[in-house]
Amino acid sequence: MKDSFYQFVLRYRGSLLADAKHLFAERVFDSHDFPKSSIDFQELSRYIEMQADSEMPASVFDELWEEYQARR
Repeated sequence: MKDSFYQFVLRYRGSLLADAKHLFAERVFDSHDFPKSSIDFQELSRYIEMQADSEMPASVFDELWEEYQARR
């Protein structure tokens, strides 16, 4: 079974580098209403757009989504 996007993103938590992916992962972890079981781009994208969080930017989401898809 494939990991959810949430599970994939959490791999960037605890990184020694405080880069954009690390900050995104930390913010996702702290967001209690993040769709944790979702593998659906539209659902996740809507969530990111609605949050409009500077630590969860759409550009980083897009980059992480591409990596997530490549692991399929």
